[in-house]
Amino acid sequence: MFRDREEAGVALGKRLREAAVGANPIVLGLPRGGIPIACAVGEALDAPVEALVVRKLGAPFNPELALGAIAFGGVTVYNRDLLARIGMKEHELEPVRRRELEELERREKAYRRQRSALDLAGKTAIIVDDGIATGATMHAAVLAARALNPARIVAAAPTGAADSVALLEAVADRVVTLATPEPYYGVGAWYDSFPQLTDSEVIEALDSAARRSAQRAAT
Repeated sequence: MFRDREEAGVALGKRLREAAVGANPIVLGLPRGGIPIACAVGEALDAPVEALVVRKLGAPFNPELALGAIAFGGVTVYNRDLLARIGMKEHELEPVRRRELEELERREKAYRRQRSALDLAGKTAIIVDDGIATGATMHAAVLAARALNPARIVAAAPTGAADSVALLEAVADRVVTLATPEPYYGVGAWYDSFPQLTDSEVIEALDSAARRSAQRAAT
């Protein structure tokens, strides 16, 4: 469906611009994969771009299976339906949660560096990822962002599983996707090129977005 994340970001940015999602937007990319898409969206909306670090809580037997997610401030969301289906309890994920919390704190320091704390008060927070599979990661991101008092929250991704998108509509003010193909298969299935990104690539993309934002502000 998309050549790569950059192409998907341009298309998503166009959709969000046409949708007039809200005033005073700030784009929050979910690292790592959501950052290139967030940067393209920020350029389309003439909006600043920041990282909103969220970590998936993967199943012990399959780390790619998201049983929940954790965001800054310790916000934790569990996929209770999925946990029930596989016969696991939330407390059994505590070792995974502790490990992912350490990684979340490391990434917060690496990505934000000298930038000030996130300020979402009164803004339209547009949370962007490269896809919405179970929805747990985006759900945690929405709850974490909500605590910072934005005027509204828009969850956005190029593709999403239809049932996950429907659940997100109960916690975000709006959910915007370009497609909800079924069966969903997984986020990477909808990209020709879907490489894993490094910390340095994320930092470089955020720095470039910050420079563009500063240039716009100066003109």
